Amino acid sequence: MKKTKRRNGMMVRFSSLMSMVLTLGLTLGPATPGAWAQSPAPLGSASFSPVILVNGLGVTGYEIEQRMAFMQLLHQTGDLRAAAEKSLIEDRLRNWQAKQDGITLEKDAVEKGMAEFASRANLSTEQFLAEIAKAGVDPQTYRDFVTAGLLWREVVRAHFAPSVVITDADIDRALAVETNRGRGTRVLISEIVIPAPPGEEGRAMAAAEQAARARGEAAFAAAAREYSATATRDQGGRVNWMPLENLPPALRGPILALAPGQTTAPMQIPGAVAVFMLRGLDEGGAVAKLPQTLGYATLTLGPPGAPETEALAAKAAAGAKDCDDLYTVAKDLPASWLTRVAPESQAAVPGDVALALSHLDVGETERLHRGGNDTLVMLCSRDRVYDAAKGEAAPSRDDVRNGLLNARMSALADSYLADLMANAVIVRK
Repeated sequence: MKKTKRRNGMMVRFSSLMSMVLTLGLTLGPATPGAWAQSPAPLGSASFSPVILVNGLGVTGYEIEQRMAFMQLLHQTGDLRAAAEKSLIEDRLRNWQAKQDGITLEKDAVEKGMAEFASRANLSTEQFLAEIAKAGVDPQTYRDFVTAGLLWREVVRAHFAPSVVITDADIDRALAVETNRGRGTRVLISEIVIPAPPGEEGRAMAAAEQAARARGEAAFAAAAREYSATATRDQGGRVNWMPLENLPPALRGPILALAPGQTTAPMQIPGAVAVFMLRGLDEGGAVAKLPQTLGYATLTLGPPGAPETEALAAKAAAGAKDCDDLYTVAKDLPASWLTRVAPESQAAVPGDVALALSHLDVGETERLHRGGNDTLVMLCSRDRVYDAAKGEAAPSRDDVRNGLLNARMSALADSYLADLMANAVIVRK
């Protein structure tokens, strides 16, 4: 039993690894006659003569059966022969272009590549070869596969590496929490936020209770236009899709408890009463429990409706693209009107501000009614908190740079291979 479990675990790692390889477009290269004679499980009566010519390079029937055996090992479904032929044709094009470019590999590069690739499945080269041999896949096939992959990588580098530049701004965007939007549970909500200044709490609660009785999106939107004080009122309170973790922690449970079309009971937040309707839920992944820190700034605009208030709001909209720009906007105002809050726990942010920040990207603003004045809130930063005790660590900028570089090079490589395919001379016998 122990032996069986070990084999199953090894094959799970192997299958996962090789599925990734096929997804990336890396394919098995040609096998040699010497290797065919050593195959532990000869396949059928496949021909060793070329059955397909790709720019003069042959693909044999034996190689097609080898590739089909490889795909069966990975439990790939569909027309295996067509898929095998396609991947082998692509391999020939990779090798053909390497020859055109005069690209060769350094001594021992293939052996190192074989060992490195096998190590991704926690296997030595010998263990890796033993596993694929059980499915009748030749050792030389694996060697040629690694060779083709290494040659293609050098081709892509030679053609595109000088033109691919990853900037600091690219890295900043990749590190931002916003880049993970849509990967976990997302919610689509509408909101009504009713100001509750001192002495008017009862009126605000009565209006919120009436809004909470709205049935259907149209009725809720009408209530939002009538009562809400947030910028979303003109859209009937509608907010775009957002990750659940962007919401203040106190709101996540009540909103997740709703069915689409239902509303929450009125909820008190600092200086206001809020009601929410769930319009949609996208459970694209497990409910995220990622803590965040939020950095933000608030700028007092002035009494609602005053010309000076509107003029300052327009000045901020035109001149403030990030939180640093707000200092220029506020240079002639009382110092107390502009507040810059260093990144702090999401739970520590005042409820009305946290709600506004929940659907903002960095540099975006929302207008709130606070303490008798209109106040502009801008999101300065949104970062995930990593728990060192759980072994979590923020990715380094070098790691992110390499990841972005590899992603762009991969896209360019796919496009280049498609061009090679379009211009190739392919003859089937």
